Amino acid sequence: MLELIDVQKTFNAGTINEKRALNGVSIKLEDGDFVTIIGGNGAGKSTTLNAIAGVWPIDGGSIIINGKNVVGDPEHKRAKYIGRVFQDPMTGTAATMEIQENLALAKRRGKARTLKWGVTRREKDEYRELLKMLDLGLENRMSTKVGLLSGGQRQALTLLMASLQKPDILLLDEHTAALDPKTAAKVLELSDKIIAENNLTAMMVTHNMAAAIKHGNRLIMMNNGKIIYDVKGEEKKNLTVEALLEKFEQASGTALNNDRMLLSRNSEM
Repeated sequence: MLELIDVQKTFNAGTINEKRALNGVSIKLEDGDFVTIIGGNGAGKSTTLNAIAGVWPIDGGSIIINGKNVVGDPEHKRAKYIGRVFQDPMTGTAATMEIQENLALAKRRGKARTLKWGVTRREKDEYRELLKMLDLGLENRMSTKVGLLSGGQRQALTLLMASLQKPDILLLDEHTAALDPKTAAKVLELSDKIIAENNLTAMMVTHNMAAAIKHGNRLIMMNNGKIIYDVKGEEKKNLTVEALLEKFEQASGTALNNDRMLLSRNSEM
């Protein structure tokens, strides 16, 4: 479903601020894989997701989505393959539009535009059933402006919108980092449910080691633009945060020095 082959990216090349962000990243995801990505600041986590989404061109390598090399495609063309949820709950929805209008925009993404606008009765019935799944009471507030929702409600809606057309790849870029722990746990639970029920292939960047272990069927650790640890199946299920820290030190040759990750080591999500 997704394959990265020797992906390279350097920012500000040839200047004093040169930064090698991706240093030969190669990974292959099978259909239905849910991969969590963890690592310190500057490890290459979000840069990997941005490379897949086409936010900027890579310097070398291949990005293959469902058999097609998309390296030459700009971000807007890749959008038909990709659903994405960002860290900021304000991103990904139109604040001044109603919940049902936001869902209609997501549903019609990539389809031919016409002069006709409006949410049909059939669409309203469909959206009401989808919103019930979130268990947030939004099915009774479909005409509410999205800007009036809480961060958790908005992020849950964004997650629903990103998966509405069953994308080839769902990218979750620290999508719970701006939420309080209780709300974050709820959004992660919804993420698991939506990914499983739609059999989506997904990648989730997180700084929370406990969350990276608990969610998904595969875990990848990055450091200095490289994948240094890749685990799945029973080995991943049996991982502990302490074991993950040991793996980092073994693979990188240094102790983890990242406050956000270390502070989250005892936080269960």
